[in-house]
Amino acid sequence: MASDSKYDILFEPIKIGPKTLRNRFYQVPHCIGAGSDKPGFQAAHRSLKAEGGWAGINTEYCSIHPESDDCHRVSARIWDDGDIRNLRAMTDHIHANGALAGVEMWYGAAHAPCMETRCTSYGPSQFNSEYENLTYCHEADQDDINRLQQYYVDAGIRARDAGFDIVYVYGAHSYLPLQFLSPYYNRRTDKYGGSLENRARFWLETLEKVRNAVGKDCAIATRFAVDTLYGDGGVEVEEDGIKFVELADPLVDVWDVNVGDIAEWGEDAGPSRWYRMGHQIPWQKHIKAVSKKPVLGVGRFTDAEKMVQVIRAGELDIIGAARPSIADPFLPEKIKEGRFDDIRTCIGCNVCISRWEIGGPPFICTQNATAGEEYRRGWHPEKFPKAESDDSILVLGAGPSGSEAARILMERGYTVHLVDKADKVGGCVNTIATLPGLGEWSYHRDYRETQLNKLLKKNKDSQVALGVKPMTVDDCLDYGADKIIVATGSHWNTDGTSGLTHEPIPGIDATSQDWCVTPEQIFEGKKKIGKKVVVLNCDWYFMGPSLAQRLKEAGHDVTIINGVQMGRYMEFTLELPNLHRWLHNNHVEMIDGVWASRAEEGRIEIYDIYGDGWKRQYKGPGQLPRDENKTQRWVDFDTLVLVTGRSSDDEIYRGLKERKSEWAEKGIKGVYVIGDAWAPKLIADATFDGHRIAREIEEDDPQHPKPYRREVAVWGTSHMPGGAVEIEYQE
Repeated sequence: MASDSKYDILFEPIKIGPKTLRNRFYQVPHCIGAGSDKPGFQAAHRSLKAEGGWAGINTEYCSIHPESDDCHRVSARIWDDGDIRNLRAMTDHIHANGALAGVEMWYGAAHAPCMETRCTSYGPSQFNSEYENLTYCHEADQDDINRLQQYYVDAGIRARDAGFDIVYVYGAHSYLPLQFLSPYYNRRTDKYGGSLENRARFWLETLEKVRNAVGKDCAIATRFAVDTLYGDGGVEVEEDGIKFVELADPLVDVWDVNVGDIAEWGEDAGPSRWYRMGHQIPWQKHIKAVSKKPVLGVGRFTDAEKMVQVIRAGELDIIGAARPSIADPFLPEKIKEGRFDDIRTCIGCNVCISRWEIGGPPFICTQNATAGEEYRRGWHPEKFPKAESDDSILVLGAGPSGSEAARILMERGYTVHLVDKADKVGGCVNTIATLPGLGEWSYHRDYRETQLNKLLKKNKDSQVALGVKPMTVDDCLDYGADKIIVATGSHWNTDGTSGLTHEPIPGIDATSQDWCVTPEQIFEGKKKIGKKVVVLNCDWYFMGPSLAQRLKEAGHDVTIINGVQMGRYMEFTLELPNLHRWLHNNHVEMIDGVWASRAEEGRIEIYDIYGDGWKRQYKGPGQLPRDENKTQRWVDFDTLVLVTGRSSDDEIYRGLKERKSEWAEKGIKGVYVIGDAWAPKLIADATFDGHRIAREIEEDDPQHPKPYRREVAVWGTSHMPGGAVEIEYQE
């Protein structure tokens, strides 16, 4: 089906310097964990988006010199001819699919820790990074400035030779050119400091030199944080932001504009918990008003109506995207064809970003299980190998893992019966999406529900049975399926067992006591929640603080007792700073560095983990008797919320395994367990489990993943070989 003509504006070509984008869809630079050392991964992931209709495809940030080394994280690098060769694989495959390739040239100064190269970076002034640990730069003198600018020129020439069409001088996220522009970093008194014209000088000179070197062959882009959100201590859009664009406009072919810095770049890559689509438009629109060049910007744009709106309103010329292009590499093609309900809408969870923040693993996506697996496993998000048998498959559980397994199996042509006691597909997502700010996570459920309903119309022998009586082991054995996949999920512990002690907390039993509740019991709404609530938290992610926020918004007095760093994983997803602000501003009390030794109705006894209280748990030398332990104290409550740990609901799987001797008689060829029923995990990893087993169901041992293709350096070589990479997808 062709798209409505009102979307035609999204598919108009747009000229940027000597190059032309075939439409207005543009994958901005974003990290995937490939760099230039995994050319197959880099080429496969980026070129797939070109196949899906994106007109411009960029690397992640690309280091121009060993002085800008971001290890432990993974950046691309364009230091030498070996990097040219490896990155050429990406540009060749992007060009083969009709798109332009861009490179984001990066020098980090103090924000580059140089853990591998052990170099010292240079900056406008000497400062220690507010983002990295124990990292300082050296203040650059004129000779250093000349050398730094030549780094950009040399890297630009290498980029052109690697086949890149768009060359960035990257100045967003508080990296080097912005450091010269911003008075927050630049304390110089020479011609590169003081007035705006002086602070802009380094960036302008660098743009001019790069343009002179490669501007006839490549479009010159700059990524610019038009407002660092520091107030007048940094760059403000209506002051230095607009004025710098006016100064640099003749030197730039396309502007890529955002807001924020590196220490809190969640203000740019805004998680859906705090920010809706297009949240940067109030700043970005100022640049379009003064620039004569095309302007692009991100905003987690997933809705074609919103894309058209911002273009027609003159706020942007090009739709920039990172996360939406990961969730659905074929988003442009699906809009063009009018297949809107086939779009895997980005849920804004920022789990993709978390892998870069952690420092190096390949990125993942909650919505798109094939993201990062295009080269390693040969997976294509829209193509699936045909079924190799007429096996029928029973899938128990329609949560993230089970619904994904059923979807892929049905895409492949298998007969699938998906069974769940719940009335709706989605499992844990159905309740998680009711937490404050997490409504968009329901897109994960909605996509699978929509696709399953479509597939049922094609495969009349398959069925989705919801709201049914929970199946027993006998029911499964007698069902008549050839293979059984158990995706029955997990539950929050009712006895306080946690990763700190691996033991129940004396006095706690949420199955029988009305005064303590698990998250599931809160969602069920069957237990009354008292006025004074204590959340006992030993989980690293969102559940504890999210329930605290929900209960506080409902009028309860809330205290969080943290046995681990509250929401640590949310630091990686960029949600944590604003969460801390919310909890602080709304007077949610936090007690950190403690754990519980026992509880009774109305009060819980806690002890300091790092004080004498730890000795009560550590059964070793120096343990103190209880009456000598001075750190123990009581905290009162009306209701105690247990967010202490999860356990798999794997009774059906274990029961089936115990009766393996009966499988052959019942015609059962295999029984497998996936998702949280295998082990509690991220929704993204549970979804991956379901996707993987559905692709590998014919293997001798589908329970355990097949080896994936690795890219390794060969001993005795100085640089990993690159060149053209054959990208193979399973058909």
